[in-house]
Amino acid sequence: MQIADRIPAPSTPGLAVVLVRHGETDDNLPPLRFQGRRDTPLNETGRAQMRRLASGTQTGYAGLLSSDLDRAVESARIVGGSLGLEPQLDPRWSESHRGRWEGLPMDDVASAEPELWAAWRATDPAFRFPGGESLAEHRDRVRAALSDALAAEGPVVVVCHGGTIRLLLEPDLAHFHDLELPNAAVIGLGRDGEPIRTESQT
Repeated sequence: MQIADRIPAPSTPGLAVVLVRHGETDDNLPPLRFQGRRDTPLNETGRAQMRRLASGTQTGYAGLLSSDLDRAVESARIVGGSLGLEPQLDPRWSESHRGRWEGLPMDDVASAEPELWAAWRATDPAFRFPGGESLAEHRDRVRAALSDALAAEGPVVVVCHGGTIRLLLEPDLAHFHDLELPNAAVIGLGRDGEPIRTESQT
């Protein structure tokens, strides 16, 4: 699977959806914290990442979709400035609701709740964040959102989250935690919803 650092041209053969992870927030820096539905804004690095990603982007996309969380919306608006599109917000693209873990450093959760932490790392579809959402629930809503995006008349860009993208790429969850997905990562999907090779725009 190819992870790009630019949004590909909308004319890329077979391209249907471009998934973009939002830019960096302070919660993405050590000590890493569970963000989930927390509305953490982009930091200056995150804004620069998105400006770089959007630079030279060609117009011609049929739509720009975004999670309704602030870090994704801000990222989408930066990208939209180059695409000539306003983001359409859809909460189905949001990160999983991580309940009472949201805002907590991951290392603290691992120490305080080792059994739940082990269940999270095992990525059983039935695992539910305490007070939050199950992985299966998150997977089902983002797959429904992807189905709608694939039905668009032309390729669309979707700005969302690491967990959301991982659930689309690893629906059986077997390698959910193994997938390296940095902030501002870009992945192109074909009409079948599977990753395709793309070339960065120049």
